[in-house]
Amino acid sequence: VEASRARRGGQSRNMTRRLYIYYRVDPASAVATVEAIAAMQQRLRHAHPSLHAELLRRPPQAGQPLTLMEVYATATGIDDALAAAIAAAAQALPALCSVERHVEVFEAIGGV
Repeated sequence: VEASRARRGGQSRNMTRRLYIYYRVDPASAVATVEAIAAMQQRLRHAHPSLHAELLRRPPQAGQPLTLMEVYATATGIDDALAAAIAAAAQALPALCSVERHVEVFEAIGGV
């Protein structure tokens, strides 16, 4: 199947898979959380050199929790093993123990 997809110019399921993980944090703990996430992403990039990791935030609104989003991608897509490694790294962070992380998986649409 993969060979026939390659001949047709198609892509396998993982080739374009990206992870988008978002959650809300208390503004009072935002700085510590961002520092912990940045360090975690640096460790993940070191362990997986092809990994592209970003940390985004929704523009802050007074009196509201801060929404953060982690984005993960590679040239060949995020496979299940790498997704599990990302989840395990996040579970090990005390800063994320009390937040509900929402994981979304998106794939690029070829030819659009």
